[in-house]
Amino acid sequence: MVCACGNTWHTGSTQEMLQTDVCSECHPFYTGEQRIVDTEGQVDRFYKKLEARQQFVEELQAKEEEKTSPDLSIAELELTGRVESTLAKADIDKVGQVLELLEGGDQPLLDIDGFGRKSLADLKRALKRRGFSLPEAGAE
Repeated sequence: MVCACGNTWHTGSTQEMLQTDVCSECHPFYTGEQRIVDTEGQVDRFYKKLEARQQFVEELQAKEEEKTSPDLSIAELELTGRVESTLAKADIDKVGQVLELLEGGDQPLLDIDGFGRKSLADLKRALKRRGFSLPEAGAE
């Protein structure tokens, strides 16, 4: 018999030549060596699946972070046209600007001409729906 590691020995077989992938000289159980015996590529397939899953999880995290980015445009909140135009007139076009104003409470937004309580409620609802956490003063 001949092993893939090069070890040879004689057996009482009726066949003249037998070949094996692993023998007692190279098998991890007998040698105590930590190595993976992979004759069918199963380990490689497993690592490819593991890598694909890791990429998928990273993409999901990136999408989630993008949804709650302070650089998100107000237009992406899908508010009414009146609310968007009122905020645009006040030079507020990013969610981060709205969150900064909300840190001072509701009044800074209510001081904007044409921006009332209903607009404020719609804006807060849209921010919460997108996953933003409102400042304590603005969560009232």
